[in-house]
This record gives sequence, C-alpha cells and structure tokens, in this order.
Amino acid sequence: MKPTYLAALCLLLLATFGCNRNGGDGKNGDGSGGLFGSKSDEVKTDSLFIKKYISNKQAFKEQEELVYLFYGDRDYTLGWFKDDKLVPQTERFLEVINRATKEGLDPKEYKVVNFEEMFKRYDAMSKRDTARHQLQQEIDVALTASYFNYASDFYTGRINPSDTKQVNWNVRKNKIKLHKALQTILKERESTYPYYEFEALHDGYVKLREALQTYRALQEKGGWPKVELGASKSLKKGDTAEAVLTIRKRLNPGQQLDPANPSLRLFDDNLDKQVKQFQRLHGLAEDGVVGGNTLKTMNVSIEDRIDQIMINMERWRWIPKRMVPKKLDQKYVWVNIPEYKLYIYEDPDNDPEAERQYKKVEEMRVIVGKTMHSTPIFSEKMEYVVMAPYWNVPNSIVANEIKPAIMRDPNYLNRNNMEIVTKDKANNPISQDAIDWASVTEENFPYLIRQKPGPKNSLGSIKFLFPNEYSVYLHDTPADALFSQTDRNFSHGCVRVERPVDLGTYVLKDMPEWNAGKIQETINGGEETWVTLPKPIQVYLVYFTSWVDDNGNLNFREDIYGHDKKLENEFFS
Repeated sequence: MKPTYLAALCLLLLATFGCNRNGGDGKNGDGSGGLFGSKSDEVKTDSLFIKKYISNKQAFKEQEELVYLFYGDRDYTLGWFKDDKLVPQTERFLEVINRATKEGLDPKEYKVVNFEEMFKRYDAMSKRDTARHQLQQEIDVALTASYFNYASDFYTGRINPSDTKQVNWNVRKNKIKLHKALQTILKERESTYPYYEFEALHDGYVKLREALQTYRALQEKGGWPKVELGASKSLKKGDTAEAVLTIRKRLNPGQQLDPANPSLRLFDDNLDKQVKQFQRLHGLAEDGVVGGNTLKTMNVSIEDRIDQIMINMERWRWIPKRMVPKKLDQKYVWVNIPEYKLYIYEDPDNDPEAERQYKKVEEMRVIVGKTMHSTPIFSEKMEYVVMAPYWNVPNSIVANEIKPAIMRDPNYLNRNNMEIVTKDKANNPISQDAIDWASVTEENFPYLIRQKPGPKNSLGSIKFLFPNEYSVYLHDTPADALFSQTDRNFSHGCVRVERPVDLGTYVLKDMPEWNAGKIQETINGGEETWVTLPKPIQVYLVYFTSWVDDNGNLNFREDIYGHDKKLENEFFS
C-alpha cells in the first residue's frame, strides 16, 4: 500500500474511531452522552435500571407504570437532560413543588429525594467518571417519578373517590395521560391544556386557590372574632349593643375599627346591608337579623373555612378536563346540590375541539333530596324529554308510603289519580282489591303503581331523562311554592326544576318544531309524549360547598349530606 493511501486510511480510521479514546465503550471522548445510546447526544436508561431504582424508593412505587410509559415512549432516552445539563423545566418544576402549599398540598409529600444534594454531586463529578452517568440516570428517573407523584395529586386528586367508600362521588373520571403531560412540559409535544405552565384545568379551582391565599393571609393576622350576643337572642337594624361592634369586626376582618366610636355599636343601614350580603353568600335567609343560623355560621372558624376551601379544590381535581365529550352537544347541565341551583353552560361556537370556552347561559333554582333520600352525585347524558309524563312510583315508596296510605284510606289511589298496572308493555290494569296489602314489601310487589298525567302528577308537566343506575332525573313539580324556600331539600332524590318549560325549550332548541308553544300544547294534551334529543347533553349532579361566583365573591354552603366531613377525614388523615 502506498504511503499516501496509508495516510489517508489512517485519517479515515481516526475520524471514525479516534474520538472514542476509551476503547469503544460507547462514550464520547469527553465522557458526555451516548453511554447507552447509538446517538452521541443522547443518554439512555433501561427498564432494569428503572425497576431497581424504584424498588428502593417506596414513595415512587405507585408511579412505576407511568414511569415505564414515559421512558418507553422515548426509547428510554433521558428526559430532563440536554447536552449533559438539566433542562430549564427542572428548576420550574422544583419551584412548583416548593409552592405546593398554595394548592392545598404538602410540599414534603413530593420531596422523596434530595435533588439539591444530587445536583451538587453531579456537577462536582468529572465528565469521564462513569459514576456520573449512573447518577444522571438516578436524577432523571427521580425527577420523572416526582413529577408523577405531584401531577397525580394536582390534576386528579390526592383521594381517588372510586377507591374510597367514604367518599360519595360517581362523576365520570378525570382521565389524564400524565406521561403525555410531562412530554408537553419538556416541549416534546403540543397540548391545549396548560400542562407546560404547571397550571390547573378549571377556572373554578383557580378561583378557590386565590381565595385560599386570602384566607390564609387573614388567618396569619388573627382571623375574625367570635360573635357573642350576651343576653340578646338576636340583633337587627336599629339595635345598639356591644356585640354590634364585634359583628362589624367579624364582617370586616383586618380592618381597623375605633372601639371608642359609639356609632359603631349601632346596627345601622350599612351594617344591615353587610349582614344580608353575608347571608346571601352563605345560603341563608336574607333578613338582616344576626341570630340563629346566621350567628352559628358567623362563628365558624377561619381554620374550618380554610379546610372547606381545600376539600372543594380537591373535588375540582375530580372533574374531567374535558367537560363535554366531543361526540355530545357542546353544552352541559350543572346541578350543585348544596346550592340548590341548576346552571347551563354552552360553547357559543359549538366547537368540539374548543376547551375552557363554555359560557353560562341559564340558571334556575332546584329542589334536591332530603337527607334520608339524598340526591346522588354522578354524571350522565340526557337523552329524552318526556311531556305529560306518568310517574312510575318506586317500590320503596310503594312499601313505605303508599301501602300504609291505602290501608288507611281505600280511596287513596283514586284521589291521587293513580292506577295499578302490570309491569310489561301492555300495562294491563290491576284491581287494588286483588292485592294483599298487609304482605306487600319493596322486594315482593309485582306490579307498577303509576300516577297519570295531570295537574296532580308529582313529576309535574315534563321530565328530563339521563338513564342511570339511581333512577334519578330532572322534572317539574306541582309544589311550586317550595322554590321560595331557602333550604330546598324536600325530594326523594330526584331534582325538581323551577322553570321546566324553559329548560325544555332550551334543550330542544335544535329541533324547531319543538318551540315553547308546541311544548305547552303537548303538555296540555295530557298524553305522555317522548322526544329523543338529536345529540345527548352532558349532565353533572355535583356537590360543592364552597366556590367563587361570577362577581368574585366566595360562597359557602351547609354540608347537607355530611359529605364534607367524610372527605375531610380522608384528605387530612
């Protein structure tokens, strides 16, 4: 071989292998990158390393599947390093953990390893040190598992309501692919959700989070005083008492009031307005009188209110990130049980791809279940509107209420426009005299008692069906006077709506033949008529006892079913 060709070959071999001065062990000459991968700028790990590392970190064990998904999607390339340096998102993520308190979470829960110490060791090591690459993998996997620990709590909740019998919540799950969210944070994919900003998914949560900061700041300043009326049972406008000054301090926490000013002990017009505002924001009768439930509510401690805010933030984490599935009509019905209110939200553009664009277009009062017949918390799809409906009486009501009524008054069914029929499609009539009522139970009653359409019908003139395991639906009621009550838990579990025809007109608005006049005409006709919606509408029956309204005011409501107490026991344990 000629010297010129030999020199050229040597140069070629040097260019190909010369940078690998460590005998072809996979590292670059400066020891940076490529230890496990074929690309010189990539460092990889593998499933065996992950398994071994996580097995030694019990706090990461729950996230093992997500960790495998994340690294599997990227062929086990490390995610938090670029050119052997930690990406900027690392610092942002650790700052988020340090600020977890503002989310109602405990930062200590997410500090499984000492990242600061690990980073220092990594920076101090020579790039040629093989132990440095071992540590690099540990840091990367620990960051990934720590993110999943935090993001799981932040986006889907510390408590999994499906796994906890004490928590009553059957709303469709908030399904988030957290390994995809992490890819978004690392700028490896796009998302319409604010994962990159480490931000929440719902405005309702964000507003409660701001309220939490306000209340914690107030707590640090001493909170508010307890109101004691002394010999008086109540105080109202025009009264003068020492307790009036305390009421002012309670309603204006943090504000400096001059105790020497005698006018502050007079219950004047301004204080009357403040009391009524307090009553409105707490779901109380707006009479301006401080006493009874108003006094009791005023004396709930700031610590208890902070806890209440935090558990309602937790409930927001359970709400699906996409409020309405793409295949449904882009609107939803939202019933907040403790508030006794129904809201309708819609996307003005009816765009299935839009997110966080829903606007409130309607609201009305509702009546919900009594404590012993509590309205269940769940979500389903409204599919039918039924005008002039029959009321098919549940067997539980037959056994507990109608049976004793018939035994006292044989004319009970006739007086209430009810009939007994077979449960098949024929609905053949059955004589009440053919039934041994003394032996009737919820389990053995073989027939159907139903109330005919008409003004006495317990469902009123119209009902809205979203088939579910609880046999719960929205409906009208002949007892309209109950909507004027402050506390409206009177039903057997179903939800009675204040303006049913307006609701019917709205949900049928995409069917021009069913305008308000046609709906009323059909109701007046007295013949049961079913209408199938062209597209199902998402319905939520939820339970929030604290929220921020459209005017920016923080609201609280009574825990009418005791769900708050059960959730607090789980959340704070």
